Amino acid sequence: MMRTYSNPTPSFNGLLWSLMLTVCWLGIATGKVQGQTDSLGKTPKEEVKNEGEERFLLPKDPKKATLLSAILPGAGQVYNGKSWKVPILYAGVLTDLYFINYNHRRYENFRDALFALDKKEPNQFPSLNRAALVRNVDYWRQNRDLTLLLLLGIYALNLVDANVDAHLSGFDISEDLALQLAPQLGTVSASNSLGVSLTLRFK
Repeated sequence: MMRTYSNPTPSFNGLLWSLMLTVCWLGIATGKVQGQTDSLGKTPKEEVKNEGEERFLLPKDPKKATLLSAILPGAGQVYNGKSWKVPILYAGVLTDLYFINYNHRRYENFRDALFALDKKEPNQFPSLNRAALVRNVDYWRQNRDLTLLLLLGIYALNLVDANVDAHLSGFDISEDLALQLAPQLGTVSASNSLGVSLTLRFK
């Protein structure tokens, strides 16, 4: 009786979850803001004060950050002062490269076995019929292609992250900003309603 091949390999869903966590960690700071801008949203100018006073630096150049990350993934993050993202980025890249190589080798093994079966030659999966070999060839080829697309996605995220961080480098997160969350009582359709108000104040 012919039987199908039981896959003892790591779950591809597990790979996707691990790389999704990498993506989340890599993009965690895109919602944070750094640097200094005035309250009117004007472009900040470099201002160096006397000793003991604050220093205001020009924001990072988004084009330069993106170009650096395009040439060498992670270089834009270093330029933006987010060097801690580089190990996370390369952990995701190396993990994905491992699975690309693994899936490709499995695909080649079943493909060669299929060719050998068609030529009436012995193959390394003698218990599998042709239909089972075809299913495994398609399965491992699909996994390899998905991991290749995932690698492109990580590279694209690297560019987007560098660009966004550079754009946000001029935003104000100084102590002059205050965020207040408070309950508020309002009137809707002639009836009172209780809600929550979120207020951003410039001191």
